Amino acid sequence: MSVSSDAPDLPSPGEEATGTQEGSGVSAGADTPARTPGSPRRPMGFGPLLARLHFYAGVLVAPFLLVAAVTGLLYTFTPQLDAFVYDKELTVARPAGASRPLAEQVEAARARHPKGTLAAVRPGTGDSTTQVDFALPELGERAHTVYVDPYTGEVTGQLTTWYGSTPLKTWLDDLHRNLHLGTTGRYYSEFAASWLWVLVLGGLVLWWRRRRRNRSARRLLLPDLAAGKGVRRTRGWHAATGVWLALGLLALSATGLTWSRYAGAHFGEALDALRSGTPAVSTALPGASAGGPGGHHHGGEVDSPSGDGVDPKAIDGVLAAARRDGLSGPVAIGVPQDHTAAWTVSQTRNLWPVGRDSVAVDATTDQVVDRVDFADWPVLAKLTRWGINAHMGTLFGLLNQILLAVLAIGLTCMTVLGYRMWWQRRPTRADRRAPLGTPPARGAWRGIPYGALAAGVLSVVALGWALPLFGLPLAAFLAADLVVGAVRRRRRVTPPTAGADSTG
Repeated sequence: MSVSSDAPDLPSPGEEATGTQEGSGVSAGADTPARTPGSPRRPMGFGPLLARLHFYAGVLVAPFLLVAAVTGLLYTFTPQLDAFVYDKELTVARPAGASRPLAEQVEAARARHPKGTLAAVRPGTGDSTTQVDFALPELGERAHTVYVDPYTGEVTGQLTTWYGSTPLKTWLDDLHRNLHLGTTGRYYSEFAASWLWVLVLGGLVLWWRRRRRNRSARRLLLPDLAAGKGVRRTRGWHAATGVWLALGLLALSATGLTWSRYAGAHFGEALDALRSGTPAVSTALPGASAGGPGGHHHGGEVDSPSGDGVDPKAIDGVLAAARRDGLSGPVAIGVPQDHTAAWTVSQTRNLWPVGRDSVAVDATTDQVVDRVDFADWPVLAKLTRWGINAHMGTLFGLLNQILLAVLAIGLTCMTVLGYRMWWQRRPTRADRRAPLGTPPARGAWRGIPYGALAAGVLSVVALGWALPLFGLPLAAFLAADLVVGAVRRRRRVTPPTAGADSTG
């Protein structure tokens, strides 16, 4: 959830008849008697501290969450947008008869695109075209993809793609991941994902504490429709929406972090340490050497007329070997740079049940030399794959897309409602007017038992290391808060005047 300045275990200011002290911030400690310097600390729990953290995190992080929600919503429906914008390239107008040999389709693509190295081929099935990727040094991770009608061998178009993604999908993906700002822009998305789970869990706890007198399912899951206009009604809609969306938002936060820059790197290191990384087939061929003989495939020379390091005519035999070994459905064929490495054929099915089996094929013998099945992946690797597909809206097809759209729209509404609460809780009394609500009172941590406080600090330090864009902003906030508190304390100390000394 996002912005809320409520202290969950205390009466909410402004819910009385006058409404003149909404958001004044004194509510966080209004019911707690003042503690004299010599009196023992009174245990208060984490409630007031969590309320203050939720408030500031909501105010500062919500803009990034809003951007992530809107850009994610745009990305969600890229399959439909691709089908509309690139219908000519992606779809066969009249699929009929048997497909032409794959080598013939690659030859047609090479005729259209004579430059570059053949990198990958995705054979067309049904009404889908065959996609042939050519890599060029100046394109970096991108490639020129030529689309071929598998039934006629005619080229239907050419696009610059990123791992098979169309320019539109790539543009929307970059918008969501980094706002087209490159490496610097990736901080925004990781920052949002690092704090989303904090806001969600914190909001759930605050709402649970506020409903402590009557925790019926209705009061937890539905807003208070009897509440009049004002912060109570807004808070009810904000919190109830968060309860309904909590699991989905937590899943988005976790899956988004798995391929972020810093937290994702730590996640990858953890998978490697647990031997749970994504396995890959070995493309090493026994006895092969870069300068040795055997640089031909089915009679083709290494320096083939196409200009590639291997003979493209071997591709039909490679695909047939993979099909014989049980690889069904859509696949991607990886082309080696020379004869010393095997070709790879990998399933690309993202729908449930996910198909990700892979084989390595020796093109000189059309024999499978290595195989990795998705069923044999480590559990954590499978969960990572499923999570990525779900985050991208491909795991359950249209239903997955609809669920992501609901989460994005819901998160947007919660953010707007959070800021509305911030405005509604502003002081309105004539002598205390303020444009916005103030945060819960400072110093709530002093009421936490020492043991719980020490455990909390250690937990936060560990989380800050694992999620740097959670830990560093939190440290910056704490430092700023301490400075502001020190300045305010100094302002409260009024030095005695000369006149006052003389009258004493």
